[in-house]
Amino acid sequence: MMRRASALALLLPFVTAAAAQPAQLPFEPVQSALFAIPGTLANAWADYDRDGDLDLALVGQSGAVSLYRNDRGSFVSVGEALGLPLSGPEMRSASWGDYDGDGWPDLLVGPTDKDHSSRLFRNVGGRRFADVTAETGLAIPGRSARHTNWIDFDNDGDVDLYATDRAGENRLYRNDGGRFALVPSDRAPADMRPTVGACWLDYDRDGDLDLFTANQAGATDGLWRNDGDRFVDVAAVLGMDNAGRTKDEGGVGCAVGDFDNDGYLDLFVPNYGRNALYRGGPGGSFANVAAQAGVGVDNHAVGAAFGDYDNDGWADLMVTSYVRSGSDLQPRDALFRNGGGAFVDLLANGGIVNVADHGVQWVDYDRDGALDLSLTDSFGKEGGHILFRNTMPGDAARRSLSVLVLDARGRYTRAGAEVRLYDAAGGILGTRQVETAGGYSSQSMGPVHFGLKASDPVTVEVSFMAKGGRRTVKVAGVRPQAYAGRSLVVRQPAR
Repeated sequence: MMRRASALALLLPFVTAAAAQPAQLPFEPVQSALFAIPGTLANAWADYDRDGDLDLALVGQSGAVSLYRNDRGSFVSVGEALGLPLSGPEMRSASWGDYDGDGWPDLLVGPTDKDHSSRLFRNVGGRRFADVTAETGLAIPGRSARHTNWIDFDNDGDVDLYATDRAGENRLYRNDGGRFALVPSDRAPADMRPTVGACWLDYDRDGDLDLFTANQAGATDGLWRNDGDRFVDVAAVLGMDNAGRTKDEGGVGCAVGDFDNDGYLDLFVPNYGRNALYRGGPGGSFANVAAQAGVGVDNHAVGAAFGDYDNDGWADLMVTSYVRSGSDLQPRDALFRNGGGAFVDLLANGGIVNVADHGVQWVDYDRDGALDLSLTDSFGKEGGHILFRNTMPGDAARRSLSVLVLDARGRYTRAGAEVRLYDAAGGILGTRQVETAGGYSSQSMGPVHFGLKASDPVTVEVSFMAKGGRRTVKVAGVRPQAYAGRSLVVRQPAR
């Protein structure tokens, strides 16, 4: 812990200087009038038309599924024209996944109220969306949705689906040729606790994805080890269950990252109560270092996402939270800047991005190398979706590397794969995970982003989940400047 304490001490002068006024952050709002849809809850990003940039889907209290096509950094509303609904029951979950393996991202939305059904919209060549809920078996009846994961839990090459349930048993569905079969409860992570967030990661490095569940209403959290033929909850054994909560406390979302650049994945859990930051280590071990790292605050946090917004090589952390002001809910967000393994909240005195209460996502929508910030505000009178463009100078923005991880057939189905960067001497520079949609009401089906202190050549290493253990691909001598405005593509080896 000495290294973290020292890093925090180095940042104390900055904290003192910033105490009198909000931090000056490199963000500006984008197309505010277009995105001002009151009651927006979930934001999800994917390149639905395969033109090379990420597009945006939004859902919320109106039941509309809004889709915005990204045309070289400018957004156009296209949901209605492509067949997506304009109204319906409140939807709180939106997640993209290529369920039929045709290379086009499909979209599943889930309802807040358990009396309604989820809906799966098949992407027909980027030209329209067709409701295929009934024929795929993914109505998921009786579910109060908060989040949905598209993951390949059994390493058979297609994407399966995990549906959290705020009011009942979570369900795992196996993909059998585009139709989904419910995995029996005795062989699935069928958590009966009120689950809100779910993150998949290979914490024990055995080549398959395990599951963390963030649970509400005083319930303990879960960490479900994937043993191939069944899942076992080992959260209590690893000290990650967060026992002893009151009924008003609980886990809400989760975010996977490598905050200390040691090569092991860490897990941040935003809570109603004190946040947790589990530092990963050898042998699948975890230690809660939230207090030492500066993120263990007592709050009403909802969503969280790691992202290196200033391209200094350290993953920062955005957390959405809110406080009650009479009958209103007011954002009380945190942007924890990572100064080398210790964090400082740049929004302690407010700031331009202190506007959200639900979904949060870092995404480089304009492909300039700087991470932009996508947020949702469901309770504000002028709320909706708020997109901020990162305005850092071009030379600093280009000091980064984007890596797009695909399967052997060139499809985006490898959620949970791990990407590591090494310098010329073999030293670890950082780790990113291909997102499994863990954050509350937010998801991205895009490339991973590395900020870099320098533009020197690096080695990129991708660890894929596979039957029989991990399979690793290395790409040496990668010059980041050669990938300005585009991604390095790494494919899984053919079987």
